[in-house]
Amino acid sequence: MFAEMARGNQRDLARQKNLKKQQELAKSTKKGDYQKRKENDADILREKQRLADERKAAEAAANLKK
Repeated sequence: MFAEMARGNQRDLARQKNLKKQQELAKSTKKGDYQKRKENDADILREKQRLADERKAAEAAANLKK
């Protein structure tokens, strides 16, 4: 009898823990600061573009030397 109560309590605690975890996860993905995320994505794209431009310039310089 006592084992059943303990197991039931364990299930309840696990459910509460999982619910809290799911809420935190949903909050972090959906409620992130839109403007901050947008700026961060733009910075990443600018950096990728800068690297691509540098690579193209290096290839063009290499072609001129040939």
